[in-house]
Amino acid sequence: MLVPMGDDSSHMRRAIALALKNLGRTGENPAVGCVVVSDGQVVGEGWTGEGGRPHAEEVALGQAGGRARGATVYVTLEPCGERSSGAASCGARLAASGVARVVIACPDASRLAAARGLARLRAAGIAVDLGLLAGEAAALYAQYAPKGPAQPRR
Repeated sequence: MLVPMGDDSSHMRRAIALALKNLGRTGENPAVGCVVVSDGQVVGEGWTGEGGRPHAEEVALGQAGGRARGATVYVTLEPCGERSSGAASCGARLAASGVARVVIACPDASRLAAARGLARLRAAGIAVDLGLLAGEAAALYAQYAPKGPAQPRR
């Protein structure tokens, strides 16, 4: 079930508010917010932890548990497609959880994301919408501007 567009904006605004909780306290990682919605109900929320771990998607999916299957996920930044630690990426976690749709505010220019997260989601058959409230979420990433291999990792 797709969430009505008006609800998309309110859920993304909630994800942005969650990301603000640790803005400036996530080390080299960006501050990200994530909301998981199933059948019109929020079943999981998360934000990047202090120092950059855990990732917002990990926390939100952990809260949602099995209710993530078929859900829509709202995330302020493109989910990582690879992790510097070698742990499962957020893109892989989302795919494994069985979510139906991921709505993303901003793409991630990091070398560990840069469309890899999007590709992973799409390869898993997950509908992806990119750019919802990107202007509002962009302020979260003003200081996070990776350029090349030596830049921050998600």
